[in-house]
Amino acid sequence: MTDNSIILPPQGFSPTREQMLRHLRRSNEVAQRAVNLGCHPFGAILVGPDQETILLEQCNIDTVNHAESTLARIAASNFSPEYLWSCTLYTAVEPCCMCAGTAYWANIGRIVYGMTERQLLQETGGHKENQTMSVPSRYVFDHCQKPVELIGPVEEVVEETLRLHRSFWQK
Repeated sequence: MTDNSIILPPQGFSPTREQMLRHLRRSNEVAQRAVNLGCHPFGAILVGPDQETILLEQCNIDTVNHAESTLARIAASNFSPEYLWSCTLYTAVEPCCMCAGTAYWANIGRIVYGMTERQLLQETGGHKENQTMSVPSRYVFDHCQKPVELIGPVEEVVEETLRLHRSFWQK
């Protein structure tokens, strides 16, 4: 009998609460940069296995090139799958199903998010520029063949993330 199980490298150090909060707040700063560039308020950062080194930052570009999916594609073009498996993608808003899938295919092993996509939907309502899908990232990762670690929501950053989105979407 052949063992077809996937052998994956360790996922790097687990982030501390302080590291998670710092990196999630940085993703909000990147989201503010997106707003300053005329884009929607989403930002993502990729942190190395040491949970300190910021490897990439990406703000939202448009409705097809979200911060997380763009970051994951760039990461996959610049780092090995083995290395990415031990990295962490941080984003203040839960990744949509497109971004979760792209992070999975890029082989990013851990994702940490602040507020849920459902909270964002409650905040934006039926805004024509944020036609969010009701597909939690947990659903996507529960249907994958690799055990991507998903951490969130992280309550300490929800209110500051909501403030950023209220300011943008209510204009």
